[in-house]
Amino acid sequence: MKLIRILNRSIRDSFKSIFRNFSLSLASMSCTIITLILVSLAMLASYNVTSMTEKIEKDLTVVVFVDKNATYEDINIIKNQIKNIDNINEESIIYRSKEDIKNMMSDESEAFKNILSSYTEEENPLQSTFVLKVDDIRDIKETAVSLKNIDKVTLVKYGETMVDTMINVFDIVRKICLIIVVALIIVTAFLINNTIKITIFSRRNEINIMRLVGTSNTVIKLPFLFEGLLLGAMGSLIPILVTMFGYTYLYESMGGVVFSNLVELATPSSIIYSTSLLLLIIGSGVGMIGSLRAVRKYLKI
Repeated sequence: MKLIRILNRSIRDSFKSIFRNFSLSLASMSCTIITLILVSLAMLASYNVTSMTEKIEKDLTVVVFVDKNATYEDINIIKNQIKNIDNINEESIIYRSKEDIKNMMSDESEAFKNILSSYTEEENPLQSTFVLKVDDIRDIKETAVSLKNIDKVTLVKYGETMVDTMINVFDIVRKICLIIVVALIIVTAFLINNTIKITIFSRRNEINIMRLVGTSNTVIKLPFLFEGLLLGAMGSLIPILVTMFGYTYLYESMGGVVFSNLVELATPSSIIYSTSLLLLIIGSGVGMIGSLRAVRKYLKI
């Protein structure tokens, strides 16, 4: 019961302190709101970059061209060697003979049909292929080299120029977003730290009286810790609303894609709730950390 009374009194005192120093609290919450909105934008960008990377990884296919003179025995050997390469998704491996490719091209275009229909199986100029996927696109260069080194493999294609460029761009964006998030969290902690420091200074007489009457250190510290927690939590509410409604509106207005169907946005249901929860945790946690640092440094107990 005593613990409950202490907690109730600490929470009540923290609310009183927030309203007593309303201008400072408002300034701290305003900075927290702006900071967390920027954190939210960075997190949403990072989520979408990860989602796009996963989509590319899911859809990307590697085409392995086989020598036209390869026998059925050579084909089986090549397939087994492909399976032994670490980064290859074995279930995705599909073999297409040159006759299969001829039929596919004929079905897709009347022009191809007219051209290819004159070739017999022996005269068919096309090459048999293996179509496959990799487990990690970041290792695709090394995988392509390993495939190219297989005997009777003449060419390996996976759209390397575009894929390499996109991977590099996505990695840079992800790193920038991480740096922004960390920097903004540090700024938020600093702002709340200053607010708590000024609150401690304005209540120094009250704190001295509490010490004289034998109030424990924990009881003196708790209101300031709860104040930092509340400032951070309240400062996260508007960013959470902006995240939930703003991203949903953006997704619907853009039709879920950026520029083309090649770059799809993550669906709101898969991203806004986890982002909102993280904003609340970051806001509350940073508030607590900022106030704890102020209490330790400026409240000499």
